[in-house]
Amino acid sequence: MGINRESKIRNFHQAKWDEPIIFELSKEGERGILIPEVEKEIEDCVGDGISLLPENMKRKKAPALPEISQMRVLKHYLRLSQHCLGADFNVDLGQGTCTMKYSPKINEILARSPEVTELHPLQEKNTVQGALEIIYKLDTFLREISGLNRFTFQPGGGSSAILAMASIIFAYFDVRGEANRRDEIITTIFSHPSDAAAAVVKGYKVITLYQGEDGLPEVEALKKAVSSRTAGLLITNPEDTGIFNPKIVEFTKIVHEAGGICGYDQANANGILGVTRAKEAEFDICFFNLHKTFSSPHGCGGPAVGALGVTDELKGYLPVPVVEFDGDTYFLNYNLPNTIGKIRGFLGVFPVILRAYAWIMSLGAAGLKEAANVAVLNNNYILKKVKEIRGASAPYAAGRHRIEQVRYSWDKLTKDTGVTTEDVTCRMADFGFHLWSSHHPFIVPQPFTIEPTESYSKDEIDEYISGLKRVAEEAYKNPEKVKNAPYNSVVHKIDNSTLDDPDKWAITWRAYLKKHKVKRQ
Repeated sequence: MGINRESKIRNFHQAKWDEPIIFELSKEGERGILIPEVEKEIEDCVGDGISLLPENMKRKKAPALPEISQMRVLKHYLRLSQHCLGADFNVDLGQGTCTMKYSPKINEILARSPEVTELHPLQEKNTVQGALEIIYKLDTFLREISGLNRFTFQPGGGSSAILAMASIIFAYFDVRGEANRRDEIITTIFSHPSDAAAAVVKGYKVITLYQGEDGLPEVEALKKAVSSRTAGLLITNPEDTGIFNPKIVEFTKIVHEAGGICGYDQANANGILGVTRAKEAEFDICFFNLHKTFSSPHGCGGPAVGALGVTDELKGYLPVPVVEFDGDTYFLNYNLPNTIGKIRGFLGVFPVILRAYAWIMSLGAAGLKEAANVAVLNNNYILKKVKEIRGASAPYAAGRHRIEQVRYSWDKLTKDTGVTTEDVTCRMADFGFHLWSSHHPFIVPQPFTIEPTESYSKDEIDEYISGLKRVAEEAYKNPEKVKNAPYNSVVHKIDNSTLDDPDKWAITWRAYLKKHKVKRQ
């Protein structure tokens, strides 16, 4: 069959293997590698590695690991890899707030070099001066980008950084004896859900501001929410609709007047680098996701770094250690007067820090701003094209531009044809595309969220838009075809009935066997 050059959509058929999980492939006694016995000279020097362990740390029996040969392991993971789509493989505009962008391969070479992969977090500081210098210099870069005064890279992602923000807010008022009284955190419905979740983890009552007709929280609603009980504001801007709040300084001033602290969730800053800063919006704390904005692969939940920045007033509350420079040597400083302790082990994920450092160094200040400009241009080009598709819409802020993403809606398509966002997502997979809906709550009905970043060309964007248009046309002509998708993809129909039933959740294989009473063959 020849290639249809008239269509922007490629013929696509993904490999599909009904591949068992590796525990089901396990055969007792099968081996991929035989671990050599410890040589007597080594054992005489360091012991057998077990005797010195406290009894309560020793396993009573060996871990139930899969037993499988090297060749079968290789086949297993290669088959699984053929089930995947990703930023280096397909046009992946549909990740929404999770941001898939191109990560330069030279940065991957740097991050995988032995000088990086063989570092150990407990090495003496004189043996890791290069790594500490990169951490320190990335700190100074982000100070300039944000306008704040000090950064830590310890948090293991955005939610971890938000938890650190909430922890600093709590510690700040605890030192002042106000922690019991200031027990409320304000956020907005279109901020990242982790802003509310982290506050709850710290014991705060959460007040959520909902959107007005323009999709933004209203100043008057904030004024009614603040009180002497307000500890702080945790807010995303642009919000997850892609709408930038032009009244953000009014928000921070209102909270400051009430004595609260303002935390800026900049998990996705693709559209505002070099354009606006946390300092000018009068925030006290902010964070960036290095694995979103600063070009480290998102990695399906990791590796990740939530780079957390604070003002001078809050420097003493940062997690320890922080990297300092005395003009000659880089060193770790654990001596912060009001530190919240640790958010995770050691200094965070160094390869992600290195990639971000290399990306910023290669672009420079002008390049960072250009990346933001192109991201906004791409996004608004898509906005125009999506609004031309039958059944699609972009709720809120009609006639206005968006920043780095848009939360669209298939609500009209669903009402007209019965085809839902989930159906469209499955059909898009038949063309090698991924379409993301939205995190909860679904304030926008039948949502789908697109964020192109600066990485994608006009041709790739047009290809993706052609896929959306094709699926919408199919929905109006033959809705059952869309509802029964996918046909060419490895993706299966998902039974969502288990998502709200904890009794059916199984996070591990052993939990699955236990909950479902499955006997191993």
